[in-house]
Amino acid sequence: MLREKYSEETEKQMKSFFYSLNERDRRRYAAIEAMKLGHGGQKYISSVLGCHFQTIMAGINEITNGIKTPDDRIRKPGGGKKKIIDTVEDIDEVFFEILKDHTAGSPMDEELKWTNLSLKGISNAFKSRDMNISPYVVKQLLKKHDFVERKMNKAVTMKDCKDRNKQFERINELKENYSKSENPIISIDVKKRVHR
Repeated sequence: MLREKYSEETEKQMKSFFYSLNERDRRRYAAIEAMKLGHGGQKYISSVLGCHFQTIMAGINEITNGIKTPDDRIRKPGGGKKKIIDTVEDIDEVFFEILKDHTAGSPMDEELKWTNLSLKGISNAFKSRDMNISPYVVKQLLKKHDFVERKMNKAVTMKDCKDRNKQFERINELKENYSKSENPIISIDVKKRVHR
């Protein structure tokens, strides 16, 4: 068992420094700290820095045996944690289900599409389905499925319309009813003009 531990302030500074490093330097720094402490050091440093025990072992191996990654890479080929968008089951299906009624496109370019939902809004929709998907991962999903960021710019500030939400709910209701028929659905993007 470790005889002496660092102060809380020192542990905080160590952790802050650890996360400022790249992956290779992190494991080597963790290894050096663990080696300084001797018996019990690896377990303690693992808990302080929040890194895996095997990461420290890999760092010790690199330092003591002089092992370098190929072509001076930070990570070995094929190593590292896979992206959440590649590991979570049904993430794409749920993503498209969330965006089903919130996707628009350009009549001039069939491949151009966007959504009126925010990253946080999509993230919250995932959470309501018991899937903890962060806004950062949502951004990756939007990029993966070729959604573009679209910001609306208003030249003139318009007054709030109290029935605006009801209008969109009614449009959505009509769209759902109409989609059950075999008739085509056309989406038109129009802008309101102010006449003076």
